[in-house]
Amino acid sequence: MNSFNAFFSGFSLGLSLILAIGAQNAFVLKQGIKKQHVFLVCTICALSDAVLIFVGVSGFGYVVERYQVIKTAALWGGFVFLSIYGLRSLYSAFSASHTLTSGDEEARGAAKTALLTLAFTWLNPHVYLDTALLLGSVSTKFGERAGLFGVGAMCASFAFFFSLGYGARFLAPLFQKLAAWKILEFFVGVTMITLGAMLVIGE
Repeated sequence: MNSFNAFFSGFSLGLSLILAIGAQNAFVLKQGIKKQHVFLVCTICALSDAVLIFVGVSGFGYVVERYQVIKTAALWGGFVFLSIYGLRSLYSAFSASHTLTSGDEEARGAAKTALLTLAFTWLNPHVYLDTALLLGSVSTKFGERAGLFGVGAMCASFAFFFSLGYGARFLAPLFQKLAAWKILEFFVGVTMITLGAMLVIGE
């Protein structure tokens, strides 16, 4: 696999994972709509992802070098996880209702906002599965280019959070519509299932 493929795969998978609707993304979106501490919130989210991606790619790769059975188990585990996540997104695209309201909350100070952002990020168990374990396991498929895969995932995180935070004011009217959330969920579902299948093809 060439360097571009490793980077693009990391970017695509990283973006797919964080696109899934959750408490953290909703919080970033709301801060963007209210134009409150947007840079701070986006930076904390993106840097937290970068740390976890680095740990996953470097640490997981080292362990797998010594125990190849872990790589096989991780790839199949990643396949199952992505498939289930993807199917849930597809189900949500056709059945669930997602709306966003900014509410009338009072403006928070920078310190309180930072702590709240850290809580949304680090107290979410999925962040460890997605960024550290899953991305770390997938990176092993790229061998010596695993680092580029990780950089791609990090770039996706920075691009997503800053686009979401600063673009929220323009997207607010759109994502108050049910159809927009359904299209997003459908895209996430198809992408995750496809990438999951790619993990085990040829294994």
